[in-house]
Amino acid sequence: MQFLNRFGAVAVGVIVAFLIGAAILHIIPRLGQAGRRISDALCRAPMLDWLITYFTVAPLFVGPILAGWAGFFGAIVGQVGGVLIWTLITELANRNSPRPRIVTVLNQLIGPWRNHLAVWLTAIVTPMFWIVRMAEVFVYPPIAMLTGFPRYKSSDWVRVSRHKFRGLVGHDLIWCLYCDWMTGVWSLGTEMLRNVESFWCPIRFDNEKKCENCSVDFPDVNHGWVPADANITDAARVLQEQHGNSTHAWFGHPVRLTVKGSETAAAK
Repeated sequence: MQFLNRFGAVAVGVIVAFLIGAAILHIIPRLGQAGRRISDALCRAPMLDWLITYFTVAPLFVGPILAGWAGFFGAIVGQVGGVLIWTLITELANRNSPRPRIVTVLNQLIGPWRNHLAVWLTAIVTPMFWIVRMAEVFVYPPIAMLTGFPRYKSSDWVRVSRHKFRGLVGHDLIWCLYCDWMTGVWSLGTEMLRNVESFWCPIRFDNEKKCENCSVDFPDVNHGWVPADANITDAARVLQEQHGNSTHAWFGHPVRLTVKGSETAAAK
């Protein structure tokens, strides 16, 4: 009984916190010019990082701290409940929005239960994307300082804007905002990893299919890395050729085409 009481208390608390936070976000842009400026700032890093943390991972930390495992599971249920309640409210408030919608088309294509179950399964990896983002904030900068890697303006990658898309409401809006954020986080992380790979390990793989697959995200596989059947002397030569000056970005990076990268290499 004590477990259920703690579970319920945390779940309700998370739902309330979620809905209050969502209501504030809906109100802010309506507070005149100052409100719109605040809203714009909340839609991009670094303010967006705090917002994402509040809605996604903070409950998963606070819940267990307050109520152990009951708090952890209560936090998850509260997050799901908050999304569902917010979705219902916003869809009722936008009953006259254009039809058909993304969700209705996908429901027709693969069936409602398969569509909704699949999209909720994607939410399981949200904490992983958050960890990737924290690595971009706290791990990459000191690596860049030590190695001379280019630094990035996070807001050029980590930002959301799909809430401005006409007709995107409720279910469609929340999941498109999730993808909006996730795509930027993942793309920035991949960009950082290109520098890591081409600096420390510029050697092609001995499997051509893997090279082909990886070249989409790591283009230097086909544009600079030494063949898999070469030797360490060749790898050292490529490093000297590509990183012998002050530019230590991946081989195709824009910083190599500008004066020290200018905007691209600007500090966050």
